[in-house]
Amino acid sequence: MVNVWCAGIILNLAVVNVNADLSFTSIADADGAKTQSAPLTILKGSSIWKLSSLQQPVITGHRGAPGYLPDHTIPGYTLAIDSGVDIIEPDLVSTKDGFLVVRHEPYIDDTTNVADHPEFADRCTFKLLDGTPTEGYFVSDFTLAEIKTLRAVQPLPERDQSFNALFQIPTFEEVIQLAQKKSAEYNRTIAIYPEIKHSSFHKRLGLPVEKTMLRLLTKYGWNHADAPVLIQSFETENLRELKKVTNLTLVQLIDADGCDPITGDVIFKAPYDWILTNRTDDWKYFISPAGLEELASYADIIAPWKGYLLKAVALEVDAHGNVMDSNGDGIVSDADYTIVNSSNLIKKAHAAGLKVHTWSMRDENYRLTANYFGNATLEYLRLFDEGIDGLFSDNCKTAVPARNAWLASSKHIETA
Repeated sequence: MVNVWCAGIILNLAVVNVNADLSFTSIADADGAKTQSAPLTILKGSSIWKLSSLQQPVITGHRGAPGYLPDHTIPGYTLAIDSGVDIIEPDLVSTKDGFLVVRHEPYIDDTTNVADHPEFADRCTFKLLDGTPTEGYFVSDFTLAEIKTLRAVQPLPERDQSFNALFQIPTFEEVIQLAQKKSAEYNRTIAIYPEIKHSSFHKRLGLPVEKTMLRLLTKYGWNHADAPVLIQSFETENLRELKKVTNLTLVQLIDADGCDPITGDVIFKAPYDWILTNRTDDWKYFISPAGLEELASYADIIAPWKGYLLKAVALEVDAHGNVMDSNGDGIVSDADYTIVNSSNLIKKAHAAGLKVHTWSMRDENYRLTANYFGNATLEYLRLFDEGIDGLFSDNCKTAVPARNAWLASSKHIETA
């Protein structure tokens, strides 16, 4: 069943060209970047749209609007923008012919209907992804024309499945075009937040994401210091190299392996490029004074998982330290934890000259700690009160009203 609020998207598919003609003419721009014949109007030189004009704290449509529509689709990005987000986030992976498309991972088993295409059955293979043998259908084994025959699906079974197999897989170029088109339509800046997915993996295949990304941004007039573009990565060396060749805003993502259920302490891991170079540090280093100083030498923003900011402990553990299903819903999840205090990471990062964004905000009750169960807005308000500069959200229809309510609150006015 199609929800009423989605009717506009379905009726306007022709406008955003979700079902555009599948024939693409591979060309190269002056810098050699792979592009496709564009179904949307190119708004080259759109330098009037500035990153500095965004309302703070910023709301990013994480993968578009995946709480309502399949990840990384033009209708999903459109819904996020129409709902008032400041930024949309495309995750970048490369096809084997060098085009950048947007998918959460280099493999597409769970986010497309590739399994329904018998002509691609022989593409399922094993690759070493960040040191882990991984079986799947990898974008790097498909041409852009082949990718364009696939359709996006909702990867989470608890979310609406009625839009599966309706929408194409967009290219990064199409996302840039959409952001510029909607910026002009709304007369406000719509920024983009591309994530370079698995940089070392793509480089090993001879398909580096970074160069093609910069060439496309240059083509569309969005490669300058105040361009509405934030480039993020979980790896570090690619950001250091980008610092040498662009003035765009750079964002260091900071990951973890969850938290200790008894103490709430983050369980640290390490960027994959550190593992490749035998660097012995892990993410813990980056939240130390020395680490923050190093980060500030090449990044403008850090984006840690929210567990770094709000410390959560399990409501109950058994004799072996395993988290128990405290609320009796049949699963062990975030709902069986409670926030006990906050860290001072935001203040420390600000003191080091870094802004802080965090991820990922989601509405489902099993993704909310007991403090916020049934009311996702409360989690947003807590992070805004902590001084967060930006949030990634799956649920734009919750995130934007929460931000607007906080901005209008007397508490915000008193502390501004």
